[in-house]
Amino acid sequence: MNGIEKVFADRSKKAFIPFITAGDPDDETSLEIILKLVECGADIIELGIPFSDPMADGPTIQRSSLRALTNGMNIRRILTMIEKLRETSTVPIVLFSYLNPILNFGIEEVAKEAARLSIDGLLLTDVIDDEAEAVANILQNVSLISLIAPTSSEERIEQIAKRAKGFIYAVARAGVTGAQSETSSDAEDLVKRIRKYTDLPIAVGFGISTEQQIKEVWRYADAAVVGSAIVAEIEKANSKKEAVENTEAFMRSLLPQFANKQVRK
Repeated sequence: MNGIEKVFADRSKKAFIPFITAGDPDDETSLEIILKLVECGADIIELGIPFSDPMADGPTIQRSSLRALTNGMNIRRILTMIEKLRETSTVPIVLFSYLNPILNFGIEEVAKEAARLSIDGLLLTDVIDDEAEAVANILQNVSLISLIAPTSSEERIEQIAKRAKGFIYAVARAGVTGAQSETSSDAEDLVKRIRKYTDLPIAVGFGISTEQQIKEVWRYADAAVVGSAIVAEIEKANSKKEAVENTEAFMRSLLPQFANKQVRK
């Protein structure tokens, strides 16, 4: 089993998956933030590869990509960051990207480096159908995580579910990423639709930003994903030290059951 499969081996336990953009605000601080996320209860880390045209992302994550790119972040530096992470943590890593940066780096090279660094998954927001199958074949033991939106037809859900690996990412609502005050009822309906076609774990993301929303998602899905709300905590920091502290404080508010102990190293 790879790291993702181990996390979901006991389906009675619900998972928490935070997202950050690699290199925001810089390489070293990103690594500190990842370690703090793990300390505070993260089961899997979604690590965003910054991209100049992030069409699926709202303004918060768009700005984080711009900050990271301005600092010169690229895939090679992200891999160096993960290599340092692997010195102290085996937390499963899912790279979150658009296809263009992966093509520029080389899909075969990504697959080779992923195997070397025990990167567990790759989520490509703009790859579908035959293209997705071709990428998955190159990745081999690295799970190509599939996105399914509320607007997906039954036929499309069935097609995606047949070739999915690792877990399925159910998009809580139509539109771009961004924290919301309420979780759409579309998310629960979508999870029910997906379950008709697969036994894979289902994670729900896009718009989740509070402890109550996480608990609601855990009621009907296997994992909750929080991204923009964490990135916003990083963005409002006045220093690198404060970025780490803000992340920790926010995580403790999301997962208070882990407030007084270190977990999942």
